Amino acid sequence: MSVISPEEKQRLITRNLQEVLGESKLSEILKTRDLKVYWGTATTGKPHMAYFVPMSKIGDFLKAGCEVTILLADLHAYLDNMKAPWELLSLRSKYYENVIKAMLRSIGVPLDKLKFVQGTDYQLSKEYTLDVYRLSSVVTEHDAKKAGAEVVKQVDHPLLSGLLYPGLQALDEEYLKVDAQFGGVDQRKIFTFAEKAFSGYEKRIDLMPMVPGLTGNKMSSSVEESKIDLLDDAAAVKRKLKKVFCEPGNVSNGILSFIKLVVFPIFGEFEIVRSKEFGGNVKYEEYDKLEADFASEAVHPGDLKSSVALVINRLLDPIREEFKDPELIKLTNTAYPPVGKAKKNTKAKTPVQSDYCRRSSIPVTHPDADSLYLETIDFGEPSGPRTVVSGLAGLVPLDSLQNRMVVCLCNLKPQKMRGIESQAMLLCASHKSETSKEVEPLAPPTGSNVGDKVFIEGVPQVTPDEKLNPKKKVWEKIQVDLSITKDGIATWQGKNIVTSQGAVSAANLREANIS
Repeated sequence: MSVISPEEKQRLITRNLQEVLGESKLSEILKTRDLKVYWGTATTGKPHMAYFVPMSKIGDFLKAGCEVTILLADLHAYLDNMKAPWELLSLRSKYYENVIKAMLRSIGVPLDKLKFVQGTDYQLSKEYTLDVYRLSSVVTEHDAKKAGAEVVKQVDHPLLSGLLYPGLQALDEEYLKVDAQFGGVDQRKIFTFAEKAFSGYEKRIDLMPMVPGLTGNKMSSSVEESKIDLLDDAAAVKRKLKKVFCEPGNVSNGILSFIKLVVFPIFGEFEIVRSKEFGGNVKYEEYDKLEADFASEAVHPGDLKSSVALVINRLLDPIREEFKDPELIKLTNTAYPPVGKAKKNTKAKTPVQSDYCRRSSIPVTHPDADSLYLETIDFGEPSGPRTVVSGLAGLVPLDSLQNRMVVCLCNLKPQKMRGIESQAMLLCASHKSETSKEVEPLAPPTGSNVGDKVFIEGVPQVTPDEKLNPKKKVWEKIQVDLSITKDGIATWQGKNIVTSQGAVSAANLREANIS
């Protein structure tokens, strides 16, 4: 690699960042030596396409001569509402290391100044543990919760583990002996918290990018429509991109963000591939020109999507090839076992596990109540579809319910509603304000089938009661802990509600109730 100036190094390090805290210190360090920077990732769900955003920046760091440490934050993954089971922490760390190396190789980044550290390698040491205790004596519950508000799942009664999380991340930069920490803008509160909590430690530089999803928001490995898995085949990539919101002329979309933050930094250009009938191929060497053409509708969303699909598959091809290795196939399957392998616990009762994915057919208005819909829903049962009555009239458009996948609670006692028996409950996200009420049916993840069972991640499977006793108010007790997160994921007591294909979600509502 040719020698580059400190100014060029700083340009590479800071390009495409939303915010830099401590840029003057960065300049001073680069005058005398290379920067030491770390990026941490909690080893929870599988890394997906959005990880190319930090990989692109890590590529910039390495090209600038930085010493880069990637922290595989296995302990953090467990502390954040046990998103990763304890027994899978080591396996998921191995998966992350292998897939991240494959990603960096796919974009041609040298790995000689890159190292991986597993959190539990040092976070269980005597010194680190004593620092955690010291931290707990000076940090209030309020400050700990505020610091982790954008990172740790927020619930009404948080576990102590979630309150420890931001403090441990603040300690990491000291124990990794780095100059700078690279992390999303959602971690800004943790970065500033670290300065206040550890006044005796050296102040670090904070480098913050924006990490969008294909839906236009932050990408999450739990939000199915925002996730293209790194091992998805070309057909799956095309299918998922088709569902991405990309309105003609509206530049606020995740497709353009991905091109700006990933494609241009890696390839330096982007080509719209289309037939001569619609103007032929156009190669862009500047992102701003592409954005301007999209804004003027000279570039159609369909052409944008199909062209970015070609780039995505170009990035994914070498990763798919690496993961054909039998050892990596075995690692993938053991680190992420199919949902539904937990041992049966006959004592525990979790009635929410009696939810199912269903396909609704043509709904109509109840003949005796304008506020009710009468729905025929296919449960995949030999007895045929069930009749379900829902109070959605005026809240959910009638045609939006036709032939869509929904999530239902199936073992409630059937009840007559205005003379018609309702044989299940259609579950919806809902948000009520002083002036309005918003409601939308929960959406199973892409790939779910009629009759798929719905589970709660991390909760042992049990055989649900055939019919819940209404006198015991089981559903009412369960329902108070059901909610939609800020990322749109359906949860119960902070744990994701999933099928074997991924997480159940709400398309639009955030931080809402489920009823």
